[in-house]
Amino acid sequence: MTIHSMTGFARSQGSLDDLQWVWELRSVNNRGLDLRLRLPSGFEALDQPVRKLASGQFARGSIAINLQVQWTRKRVAYQLNEEWLATLQKRASDMTEGHHTAIFDQIRPEGLLALRGVIEAVEDTQTPTLEAAAQSELLAGARIAVDALASARADEGRALHAVLASHFDTIERLTGAARATAATQPQAIQARITRAVADLVSSTPALSEDRIAQEVALLATKADVREELDRLTAHVEAGRDLVARGEPCGRKLEFLAQEFNREANTLCSKSQDIDLTRIGLDLKATIDQLREQVANVE
Repeated sequence: MTIHSMTGFARSQGSLDDLQWVWELRSVNNRGLDLRLRLPSGFEALDQPVRKLASGQFARGSIAINLQVQWTRKRVAYQLNEEWLATLQKRASDMTEGHHTAIFDQIRPEGLLALRGVIEAVEDTQTPTLEAAAQSELLAGARIAVDALASARADEGRALHAVLASHFDTIERLTGAARATAATQPQAIQARITRAVADLVSSTPALSEDRIAQEVALLATKADVREELDRLTAHVEAGRDLVARGEPCGRKLEFLAQEFNREANTLCSKSQDIDLTRIGLDLKATIDQLREQVANVE
C-alpha cells in the first residue's frame, strides 16, 4: 500500500440517446474534504449521489466536480399561430358570402390547420427533465471519473512516497552526523561544564552555592543535545511507519513535521560548535522541504 496525494485530475464522457455528457474532476490540497459540484439546470438530482460517491473514496482535498451536457439534436415543440388562423377563418367566411359558397362550404377545420404557417415548429427552450435511465448512466460515468481521480492521486502518492523516504533518510544521516561531532561527546560536554563552573566560582561578587547549583544544572541541560537527537531518530521511525501503512496520514505527518522542526530549532539554539550548527541548519532545510511535501498527503 502507498500514501495518496491530494492533487489530481480525471475525466469521463459518454452518451445516451440524444444526450452527451462529460464529467471533469480536479483535486487540490485542503485541510479537510471539500466537494464543490457544478451541475446543469435540471440535473440537481445528481448532487447527493455524486457527493456520496466522492466522500466514500476520498478523505481530504478540495475537489471540483463539473458536469457538462449537450443535446445532439434540437428538441422541437409545436405551437398554433392563432392570429394567422383567425385571419384565414375570416377570409374564408368573407368568401362564402360571395359566389364561391360551394367551394368554401367544403373547408374543414383540419384543412385550415394544414395550411402553411398555422402550425409552427419552434425550438423547445424548456429545461429537459433528467429521466431515470439518463440518471443511472450519468452516475455510472461519475463513478468512473471518481475512480480515475483516485487512481491519479495514488500514482502521484507513489512518487510522493519516494520523496518523503528520501527526506527521512537525509534527516537520519544528519542526525547520525550530529552524534558523531566532537561537541556531542561526553568528555566535550564535561569540559564545557567544568569551564563554566570555574567561571561561576571565580565570579565577583561571589554566587551562593544554590545559585551555582542552578546555573550548573542549566548549563548541563544546554550543553547536552543527545535528547534532541534521540527524539529526531524516533520521529524518523514514526514517519516511515506512517507512510508504510498506506492510510490517510497527512495530518499526522504535518504534526510530525512540526516536531522535527522543534527539535532542529532546539539543537541549533543549544549548539556552541560550528560543525554542529551547520548540521542543525542542514536539518532545518531538509525539514522545510519535508513540510512542503507533507502538505500534499491525503
